[in-house]
Amino acid sequence: MSSQELESYQDNIFEQHKMMNEFSKEYWSARDFYKIIDYKRWESFINVINKAKKACENSGQRVEDHFRRVTKLVTIGSKAPRDIGDLHLSRYACYLIVQNADPSKKVVALGQTYFAIQTRKQEVQDTEEYRNLASEDEKRLYLREEMKKHNKQLASAAKNAGVLSGLDYAIFQDHGYKGLYGGLGAKDIHSRKSLKKNQSILDHMGSTELAANLFRATQTEEKLKRDNIKIKKQANVIHKEVGEKVRQTIKELGGTMPENLPSEGSIKKIERQMKKKLKN
Repeated sequence: MSSQELESYQDNIFEQHKMMNEFSKEYWSARDFYKIIDYKRWESFINVINKAKKACENSGQRVEDHFRRVTKLVTIGSKAPRDIGDLHLSRYACYLIVQNADPSKKVVALGQTYFAIQTRKQEVQDTEEYRNLASEDEKRLYLREEMKKHNKQLASAAKNAGVLSGLDYAIFQDHGYKGLYGGLGAKDIHSRKSLKKNQSILDHMGSTELAANLFRATQTEEKLKRDNIKIKKQANVIHKEVGEKVRQTIKELGGTMPENLPSEGSIKKIERQMKKKLKN
């Protein structure tokens, strides 16, 4: 696949093949999807689907909700219709499939980024809590709390991957920041955002920047677990690579790079105001 063809895939291919069922729910046809991600034979793709179904089951989701078996009729030599079967894949199913597909295929790597971003975005936006948030301050508070929760989970996954000491974890986190912020580490971001030494970077991010960092954290945690990483150096490399993929997606969507987003007022002040408001 040439770079020009790859760019075209990157911008359009996954959205172009999305369909809607009778209940106005989006889905992708498995019979189309295996060709989209550059598999030549349906039989080879079935192995990927089976791995994705297992991952779906292990995550506590109902497989039937994401891999829906449907009839697909084709005409054979005798001109009689034959059901070769198809699956209607949810966005989450597509995400699991590209995570288990052949990573040497360039379009698979694009799919991993696309479906990871879109799946996480859908998860956040589908929560009643998030949909009811009216202001930027409320969105910041919500995402900051999510960030706290997922940073704890990321720390646990990193510990299992050999990131043991406080210094190890600081270096690990710096790799994630450098991937997402174009080579800038925590100290560089502090300086660029004109923050004081004792001010937390996360406490001065707007909702857009927090969402990008939340995605970085959740995807790194999942990859460390999925790849069963046990070496500290590999964990650092993965964190940086995930940050770079998130950055690339922001670029492709025409977004502002996180280091160029403005520093916001302390979220602790908003927390105090909200508590006072609720008390009154």
